[in-house]
Amino acid sequence: MHSIYLDYNSTTPVDTRVLEAMLPYFSEKFGNAASKTHTFGWTAAAVVEKARAEVAELIGAEPSEIIFTSGATESLNLAIRGAMEAYAQKGRHMIVCATEHKAVLDTARDLGFKNIETSFLSVDREGSINTDELKKLIREDTVLVAVMMANNETGVVQDSRWIGEICRERKVLHLSDTTQAIGKIRVDVNEHRLDLCTLSAHKIYGPKGVGALYVRRKDPRVKLIAEITGGGHEQGLRSGTLNVPGIVGIGEACRLAGENLWDYGIHTSRWRTLLEQQLTLHQRGYINGNIKSRLPNTTNIHFPGLKSEQLIKALPDIAISMGSACTSALPEPSHVLQAMGMNEDEIYGSIRISIGKDTSEAEIREAILRIGTTLDTIIVKKKN
Repeated sequence: MHSIYLDYNSTTPVDTRVLEAMLPYFSEKFGNAASKTHTFGWTAAAVVEKARAEVAELIGAEPSEIIFTSGATESLNLAIRGAMEAYAQKGRHMIVCATEHKAVLDTARDLGFKNIETSFLSVDREGSINTDELKKLIREDTVLVAVMMANNETGVVQDSRWIGEICRERKVLHLSDTTQAIGKIRVDVNEHRLDLCTLSAHKIYGPKGVGALYVRRKDPRVKLIAEITGGGHEQGLRSGTLNVPGIVGIGEACRLAGENLWDYGIHTSRWRTLLEQQLTLHQRGYINGNIKSRLPNTTNIHFPGLKSEQLIKALPDIAISMGSACTSALPEPSHVLQAMGMNEDEIYGSIRISIGKDTSEAEIREAILRIGTTLDTIIVKKKN
């Protein structure tokens, strides 16, 4: 049987157009973008700035507000650590949503050893935050609020615009991990009142190992302290020789994502709906999370009586997951589903499926058939 990939929130294949744009910068156009005395360096610097403009255009930012990094994890570390250090005189408190990516949660935990206090913002059964709770958690010494725009496990989308309004009113920084939102739904840093946001190329059909951080330059101008020093690259915020081929790749991936955003949403939501209808009807599964406010390509489904690990092992040729790829090696249950109030049976009986721009109807129908048949086998055996 042929393999079917339904784990696009984990990573995506590099688009052939992205690869084509990158290839010259591995060989004949190999210059260092920091070399200012010859055409090799000038050529590299020019394509870096072109890519910076392409990333900025996708999110409604200015090119000067884009800092290139190795990925969203580094971007989140720079945003959180850099802001908490830069605004240490204002306070040593931040607010983090309980369903954030581990790149945020682990960073907050680490900063706790440095006398920085974190308050955790809860979510309801549907994975949505309560803005009244957020207002109550903000203190005089609060520096930063971190709430991801779209959850990587459930696809639930938060009301970033309203969160941003609260942050502006209370004069605290609004950080949003937009890694899963970028390329799937419209993200505009001004409309959503974002002061800091992150993205990663490999989530939008670009290469692994390159990402970006948006840092607002006015109203307010955001200050960060660099976490990687040694040359003053990227406006002094992220030193190191620039990954020119990767940066070309993220720029082209962002350009294509902007062009295809509407078509992407229509395509993925159509096949997600078909898949959900069939699989929830089969064995009476139900969807975890807010079905009215979520990404078009993502579903997280619980099947009563199932251990999702059994299903995944029985279907090695269908790429689905129990949750985030970044935590799949850990034995503990999903912290996202735990925060939503689900018990262990519900959590361990849930799977995440994420659809891509090239997923076909034939693949979805084949996946429905094979997953359904396997569910029958597993659950009937358990009953007997």
